[in-house]
Amino acid sequence: MASPDACFCLSWRMAVEANNARGWRTVPPQCVGHVERYMLGGQYGSDVAAVADQIAIYLGGSAAADGKDAWILDVDDTCLSNLPYYKEKHFGGEPYDSRAYVSWVLRGACPAIPQVLGVYRKLMERGFQVFLVTGRSEDVLGASTVENLAAQGFDGHHRLIMRSAAYRGYGAVPYKSTIRRQLVAEGYRIRGNVGDQWSDLLGECVGDRTFKIPNPMYFIP
Repeated sequence: MASPDACFCLSWRMAVEANNARGWRTVPPQCVGHVERYMLGGQYGSDVAAVADQIAIYLGGSAAADGKDAWILDVDDTCLSNLPYYKEKHFGGEPYDSRAYVSWVLRGACPAIPQVLGVYRKLMERGFQVFLVTGRSEDVLGASTVENLAAQGFDGHHRLIMRSAAYRGYGAVPYKSTIRRQLVAEGYRIRGNVGDQWSDLLGECVGDRTFKIPNPMYFIP
């Protein structure tokens, strides 16, 4: 029989993925080992693969010939993985450290999440306009992000949209909602939207379908 801590941690992680657990700042201390095993033991990769499979089922054929069928993908822990960084932060057991995170991103060493890279390549092959929309600061992290994405195979997308000075202070939901509204105003039809945070997938103009990549290491409101 599973221990009380094991049962609690599994239930906590499920609450995170269902967006029932909100506003948490760190992984509960008794669940750090659980999250480590989840991320490194194969289940995380299997879960991401299941999301990719569902996207493939939904995707169907090619994009419309007018070039207005679009997909939106988040960057952090959707396209690129911060897992090497979070290994050093006890898999979310430590409070967010903005300086350490910026230092990590400036290295341009985030590996691709292979299952999402496969989705990305399918979207490109089928003629969809792919927008990468991230809350990373354009001023501080723009160059390293562009180089990192290209090095990991995320090249050829229609546009990378980063947080400019105009959106400083915006929460994730209003920021990404504003960007999506602008794309819709440009005539794009958002056919799909992929992110690891619920704040990537809530708000306005979220698209025809949303797909959540699991992430029990941090929460962005």
